[in-house]
Amino acid sequence: MKTPTSSTPYILLVDDNRDGLLVRRSLLEEVGYRVKMAINGEEGLKLFEAEKFDVVVTDYRMPQMDGAELIQKIRILDPQARVILLSGFVEPLGLTEQNTGADAVITKSSNEPAHLVRSVKRLVNRALRKPPASQKSAISRIQAIGR
Repeated sequence: MKTPTSSTPYILLVDDNRDGLLVRRSLLEEVGYRVKMAINGEEGLKLFEAEKFDVVVTDYRMPQMDGAELIQKIRILDPQARVILLSGFVEPLGLTEQNTGADAVITKSSNEPAHLVRSVKRLVNRALRKPPASQKSAISRIQAIGR
């Protein structure tokens, strides 16, 4: 197991199934991430408001606040937040990135661990990339106008 440091990406896991949380935490810690768990959407939202996470991984079906509602509230707080939605019902419910607001939607299955690690890594790397030069120059122009 890799030893996490303060610069290690920090992942928030949200699921009402404690066993699922523990398995995913173990998997993500094994590949070197720091992980915090929340047992429902409300707790997840409070943690998101209080701490800085690199990626949020949430279940879809939870009591009181489902994953799509959690994602909507997270997007209000931070439109650039990186979020993965997990569900055993992706196909039957027609869950997509477009209709849930997630950056990735993963089906709970035997392939989930590999998909989860790959998606978390992709989103963490996306966060670490610097904006393209054209975007930097546009930001510079906007900042200059504001002076």
